[in-house]
Amino acid sequence: MARVLGIIAEYNPFHNGHLYHLIKSKKVTNTDITVAVISGNFSQRGDTSLINKWAKTEMSILNGIDLVIELPVLYSISSAENFADGAIKLLNSLNAVDCITFGTEVSNIDILDKFAKILYEEPSQYKNLLAHELDKGLSFPKARENALMMCVQNIRKSINVLSYPNNILAIEYLKALKKYKSNILPISIPRVETGYNDINFSGHIASATAIRNEILKDNFSSLNTITPISSYSIIDEERKKGHIIKNIGVFDKEIIYTLRKMSIEEIANLQDVSEGLEFSLKKAANSCNSVAELIHLVNSKRYTQTRIQRILLYALLDITKKDIQISKKITPYIRVLGFNSKGRFLISEISKSNPKLKIVTSVKKFLDTNPGKDYKMMLQKDILASNIYTLGYEYDSFSNLDFTEKLITL
Repeated sequence: MARVLGIIAEYNPFHNGHLYHLIKSKKVTNTDITVAVISGNFSQRGDTSLINKWAKTEMSILNGIDLVIELPVLYSISSAENFADGAIKLLNSLNAVDCITFGTEVSNIDILDKFAKILYEEPSQYKNLLAHELDKGLSFPKARENALMMCVQNIRKSINVLSYPNNILAIEYLKALKKYKSNILPISIPRVETGYNDINFSGHIASATAIRNEILKDNFSSLNTITPISSYSIIDEERKKGHIIKNIGVFDKEIIYTLRKMSIEEIANLQDVSEGLEFSLKKAANSCNSVAELIHLVNSKRYTQTRIQRILLYALLDITKKDIQISKKITPYIRVLGFNSKGRFLISEISKSNPKLKIVTSVKKFLDTNPGKDYKMMLQKDILASNIYTLGYEYDSFSNLDFTEKLITL
């Protein structure tokens, strides 16, 4: 029986650090087939993907991923908790994945697991400490970090663990695995050479942040040394087609227009909006002309920039609190974006062993034949995300690509 490795990633874009992680993961786990669950056209940081999800899929398969599945947008632009929860639910539902690897800034997974255990069990000490920290006016991530640090016994070993985004996501993966009582074995792969947010690089590995920074400055040629040749070629091709979306600022006018059009009640109903933030958002939208200016006006120690950006995407994509609650209650469908021969074999075997699993290879067929309104709503949000994303193209801003783009098969 083939052993299957699961990876959750954004691949925005697929670079040498991702390639190192993939090669190392295969070696450590001794697996035969690799499944990647990737975010689509928008990212968990509340920003745009540099290239569309089909280009990211092609990059992934050319560099060694066998099967690529899209994480629905209701999860992919959500908090770290819901992002991880949705991805783990998806991988677990395949009933074929033996292990999952993720990049971390620490080498000892036990430290991360201690934090995950606290978050999963939520002892009264933790809940009381969290409430106390929130009462100070801190943002939720900072309040949670402080509460967790006060709960662990050996603070010296755990210091700075929660300061790194990869560690935080890893903790959420571990928590979700506990929540679903999954048999998937978690394995951490320590990052090498650069940190998550490092913008400087000198060798062949750079962070995705550094790569996006180079693209923002139109330094495309510098990517040649820090991305695999296939990734560089795809990025260059997308650049020539005018299909690079540098950041959320590309949608300045669409976002400002949407917020101006919405009522206070409608803004309050967006996911992550609370404590009167709707009034600040409405006021800012009525007095500014760009996303950067809006974020500057609304930003405070209570609300991180990432949270505000996610809210702006929720507004753009019409994602409400109710939509996110639905996503938490259901197991997402399996939206296949592409595969090679091994991936084709795996998805065929999964389909045979679990005929009730909702596998999407044709969006039109799924919408025509699937009776579940929650799944239709979820998929329609993915379709809308693609339709809005292409508005950022310089040319060929076609809609309905989810119906017309073929599976990436290599």
